[in-house]
Amino acid sequence: MTWRVVVADRVAGSGVDLLSQTPGIDVVIVAGKPREELDRAVANAHALIVRSETKVTADLMSRAPHLRLVARAGTGVDTIDVHAATRRGIAVMNAPGANTVSAGEHAMGLLLALVRRIPEAAAAMGRGDWDRKRFEGTELRGKTLGVVGLGRIGGHVVQLARAFGMQVVGHDPYLLPERAAEMNVRLLPLDVLLRTADVVTLHLALTDETHHLIDTTRLALMKPTAVLINTARGELVDEVALAQALRDKRIGGAAIDVFAVEPLPADSPLRGLDRVILTPHLAASTAEAQERVAVEICTAVRDALVAGDLSFAINIPGIPAGSDTLRRLGPVLDIARRLGRLALALSDGPPTAVEVAYGGKEVAASRPVLMSALEGLLAGMNAGPVSLVNAQVLAEERGIALARKAGAPEPGFLTTVGVKVDTARGRVTVAGALVGDGHGRVVRIDDYHVDIAPTGWMIIIRNKDVPGVIGRVGTVLGGAGINIASYHQARRAQQSGGAPSDALAAINVDQALTNGVLGKLQALPDVVDVQLANFGD
Repeated sequence: MTWRVVVADRVAGSGVDLLSQTPGIDVVIVAGKPREELDRAVANAHALIVRSETKVTADLMSRAPHLRLVARAGTGVDTIDVHAATRRGIAVMNAPGANTVSAGEHAMGLLLALVRRIPEAAAAMGRGDWDRKRFEGTELRGKTLGVVGLGRIGGHVVQLARAFGMQVVGHDPYLLPERAAEMNVRLLPLDVLLRTADVVTLHLALTDETHHLIDTTRLALMKPTAVLINTARGELVDEVALAQALRDKRIGGAAIDVFAVEPLPADSPLRGLDRVILTPHLAASTAEAQERVAVEICTAVRDALVAGDLSFAINIPGIPAGSDTLRRLGPVLDIARRLGRLALALSDGPPTAVEVAYGGKEVAASRPVLMSALEGLLAGMNAGPVSLVNAQVLAEERGIALARKAGAPEPGFLTTVGVKVDTARGRVTVAGALVGDGHGRVVRIDDYHVDIAPTGWMIIIRNKDVPGVIGRVGTVLGGAGINIASYHQARRAQQSGGAPSDALAAINVDQALTNGVLGKLQALPDVVDVQLANFGD
């Protein structure tokens, strides 16, 4: 299969080359071209790479029926409709760490330029002036820096500020106190930080909660001499309120790199103000950062398409982006996905409840294992595009009750997965285990212990445990030209009174059953039931 990757915005050539040189990946570049080119390209796209320019809306994704992932070459994903992507099962990725150094340095550069009045002095020199007294500045040493958002970039700014001899306080409701202690940052409530700091610098994501975090009320809390630095997201600050605070001299200045509307309109209230520095979203615009961002995001896209590695996805429930959880659990998730398909094939009617049991040592496994089993089950139901991203959402929309548990594995194995599916007519339970070098095997179907690979097509036959059944089954399959890859027969103990017990056969075959073969098997003497599972290989 050939994967098509559409690059909608300008991305450094090193990353694009990495994708272009990967066998099985076709790269289509529409950066800088009319919007119509993007609309045509996404119709056959499996992956879309953007930066800040292209807005990935629900409407755009609706015109991309094959889209599996959207990747932003940068931090944040506020230009992507993550909710719509999640509903569609589209993974959303970004490159959160690649521009850490550039963004942190730009914040400090803006701060130095602002407090030492460098742009004004340089402009005056360009006009032929020489006025040292007019451009007297302020030292950073001994001043208090308030960092709002202590992630990668905020943490790097802390290090840079300490090199200038600044005191650092911070606000981040998601930062553990232990991590703050490691950074030697005193955590404060936001309003207290604003009253305390000589410099406030913003390094947090844009969410519903952080939109206009800095508004008229909070600007009024700042010292009259304090300055505001924003290199994160424009909508974090109420720009009208900021402009008014600057005109009224309620704060000492501002340096802004990001804006609610970009490019910044010519009539923006922030333009033309004294003690204000504006730059056109340059924080990540260094050659080094662009190379790192391009390589990081294009590597993530390649691994997701070629190897199914969604480790950098930010919208898989319960899995932190960038963690190695999905890589470690790869074989377990694969067997869970296949067991979901098998359980559906054996079920009588639509599922009403699904319970997944993980047995093993991975403490974080139960939730992704549940979602993998649901992915397999829903794919077997033809529920539309389904992945780890939206499997839980789709199941809940169908009224399927979900449960998961973790505990000891099935006897004799180190790692097992059990999938239990309830319908209005009964219950099916299947279990699988990892064996040898991590290959998955089906080890139980209801009360029958089996040992068979969950690959290709599998026929499951329930029959009376009497002579001749296996031979008759083989005759029907052979007569239809169906090759048997493996045949596993499981039986129950002899029932009291000498009556034949039930038996179960799990048979791997090399191709789908056609020409009424399933019906012929069902009609054989002593055969109780026949079902067919397709593992989607």
